[in-house]
Amino acid sequence: MRIAASALSLLLLASMPAFAGQTEGRIKSVDEDKLTITLEDGKSYKLPGEVDLAGIEPGTEIVINFDTVGDVNQITDMAVYE
Repeated sequence: MRIAASALSLLLLASMPAFAGQTEGRIKSVDEDKLTITLEDGKSYKLPGEVDLAGIEPGTEIVINFDTVGDVNQITDMAVYE
């Protein structure tokens, strides 16, 4: 019975959704090697691997949707203001 309860607990923890959020701001820096951007508020966000970095540069205004998994803010959608 303990094994079944432990397995159920692990299954429930593994199926918990990541925290999702949205933010907007101005890009302070872009790290092309780590595929991260940092906004002027100091928070960093991980870009998806298939992203085209054209137009993503310091000073650009953006709105992003992201999931937080552990301590990583993974961008799921991004709009760039021109």
